[in-house]
Amino acid sequence: MIILHADTNHPTLMRKLEEAGHHNIEGYEQTREETLQNQHLYDGIVIRSRYKIDREFIDAAPNLKFIARVGAGLESIDVEYARERGIKLFSAPEGNRNAVGEHSLGMLLSLFNRLNKADKEVREGLWQREENRGVELDGKTVGLIGYGNMGKAFAKKLKGFDVDVIFYDIKDGIADENARQVDYDEFFEKADVVSLHVPWTEETDQMVNREFIGKFKKPFWFINTARGKNAVTADLVEALKEGKILGAGLDVLEYEKSSFESLFSNPNNVAVRAADPVPEALRELMFMPHTILSPHVAGWTVESHQKLAEVIADKIIAEFGEGDAGNK
Repeated sequence: MIILHADTNHPTLMRKLEEAGHHNIEGYEQTREETLQNQHLYDGIVIRSRYKIDREFIDAAPNLKFIARVGAGLESIDVEYARERGIKLFSAPEGNRNAVGEHSLGMLLSLFNRLNKADKEVREGLWQREENRGVELDGKTVGLIGYGNMGKAFAKKLKGFDVDVIFYDIKDGIADENARQVDYDEFFEKADVVSLHVPWTEETDQMVNREFIGKFKKPFWFINTARGKNAVTADLVEALKEGKILGAGLDVLEYEKSSFESLFSNPNNVAVRAADPVPEALRELMFMPHTILSPHVAGWTVESHQKLAEVIADKIIAEFGEGDAGNK
């Protein structure tokens, strides 16, 4: 098959596909419009998040057999229409689940022990021990929303701590030795920590809002390594001010661009100048001492870079075989 690679990835991906007899085309510099003009030439396309694969794109690709996204989610693809057209869809949550689990745990421990705040203060010549007294994870109830690849990876990382790990998921009967499944009533009652591990869909869009936060019986710590639009930033800020949320670790933000490449519009990504179009809620969030922010890198490790490529290559080869088997 002729496979277009719209984004750069680990070289393992193209190497494995080439060894399987497929032909790789590097389209890293092509605009979406340029790709559309030539899309009839390709049997498959491999993307990350540079542009959306919508109906227009799919209609321009009569020979397209698959779309592969080197990442966990498929929100940049019109999944329903692609399936109507018989196009196979591949993603690779197995490739970065371990990285996401470790990042989630790192954020949680840093919040509990005020590490980012304390580090900044010491560098500024402040030695404030009482103000940076930590909280132990031991004995807490960690609640996960979503128990797929990412949720399970985080639960596995928590196994060495003396915590009760519970989760809520729309699928029934998926509990394992690392976590037990509960209904929302028990989740809202018991959770000391809430960690999101859901895709961005119509059902999960802005799911963490004022009403949702108000259902918890006690203040909680919040971790989001899923998608930024799963949570309403203004409501998070309000809850942090009121003490309903004790601290937040956010690897993703509501205002991210779909490409994940840049959040801010100015050349130097300096978001604190008055002229910058930064939403007020985000501006407040950035200066809160009990928050930790990272630029959508939870699944973005040296190891996951290669694992993602391997998973996608293996799935393509498993489905279409080697050489011209994809034309059968």
